[in-house]
Amino acid sequence: MQTTTIAKTTLQHLFSIPVIVAALGYFVDIYDLLLFGIVRIPSLQSFGLSEREVSDIGAIILNWQMTGLLLGGILWGVLGDKKGRLSVLFGSILTYSIANIACGFVQSPEMYKMLRFVAGIGLAGELGAGITLVSEILPKQLRAIGTSLVAGVGLLGAVAAYFTVEFFDWRTAYFIGGGMGITLLLLRIGVFESGVFENIKSQKQVQKGNFFSLFTNQDRLIRYLKCIGMGLPTWFVIGILATFGNEFGKALPISESIKPGLSIMWCYIGLSMGDLASGFLSHGLRSRKKAVLYLMLFTLVFAAAYLFGGVQRASVFYGLTLLLGFGIGYWAMFVTIGAEQFGTNLRATAATTIPNMVRGTVVLMTTLFGWLKNEFNVIESGALVGALCFVIGFYCTLTMAETHDKDLDFLED
Repeated sequence: MQTTTIAKTTLQHLFSIPVIVAALGYFVDIYDLLLFGIVRIPSLQSFGLSEREVSDIGAIILNWQMTGLLLGGILWGVLGDKKGRLSVLFGSILTYSIANIACGFVQSPEMYKMLRFVAGIGLAGELGAGITLVSEILPKQLRAIGTSLVAGVGLLGAVAAYFTVEFFDWRTAYFIGGGMGITLLLLRIGVFESGVFENIKSQKQVQKGNFFSLFTNQDRLIRYLKCIGMGLPTWFVIGILATFGNEFGKALPISESIKPGLSIMWCYIGLSMGDLASGFLSHGLRSRKKAVLYLMLFTLVFAAAYLFGGVQRASVFYGLTLLLGFGIGYWAMFVTIGAEQFGTNLRATAATTIPNMVRGTVVLMTTLFGWLKNEFNVIESGALVGALCFVIGFYCTLTMAETHDKDLDFLED
């Protein structure tokens, strides 16, 4: 009888309104975040651009979107600690929903670039604020599973984006994404604020949301940089291997043309499964670090197979992309670790900026990838970028403090 009560209480925690709404919010966030990557080629072709222009201008627009994520991460992170987690969830989704609807009317690459920048700013707030809220609301023994459920369900937004584009044109896909965001705002009305944040909200003497304080204390700065470094392999897989899958497909002896949108979709199906698995893996191992390390090693093995395995069929290529996605399924654990590393007065700032700093490094990755292609072939260029990301990722994870079962009711000095 007692076991039944405990199980029921656990399910009530994991399927509470904040967890469900955070998961649905991340679903819409991922749909809108990845939509440009999926419609990149058809949307830019509709402007009459050549194949080379589609590649070059597409990379530029992607970089503007990722730069928006970088800046938006700082904006929403600071607001999350100063005004509350819910204010970020409302403000960010309104921003990216309006920007995505506007993308459906775009008529030039220049306007497209600016709107993806604004969308990037809006998209930056969703994940960090949601993970922070769920981490603070759930009991510490359920945090890993709860945040992995949020990410696992949310990442299926990529699948929804792909099939939306399959059935509708790219402009309609943007309208649908924006419409889902506006609808989600109505669901958020019943969500309550984190009690941990409410406890310090009225404490005027506590400095909240000071982004620059992450850089003025050596210990905090090292923690912050290690959290960012740990996430680099995730966006190497998404931003290079999946997004430029068509270029890698041409470099490999594959007769069929590789669709980047399909490559991204399979990557995110794997990522969703990996995120769900990572929470249970961390819970079972009683360690965040071990879960991340095992999945990062898994990713490294299949990245090598992707680049140097002599893949000859598109089905095998997409299969490897699925496995790579599963490997980087430590994304939820990585964001959770970012939230657990810092006190309540800096938690939203850290948890929101860390994943967006990682996303922002895609600008550096694509720039380096493009520069290396002048000296090396596509496979070698991708391998060199990947080697750098994995070396940093392994080092940061191995030297980071364990946060499993850590009490989150503490403040940064």
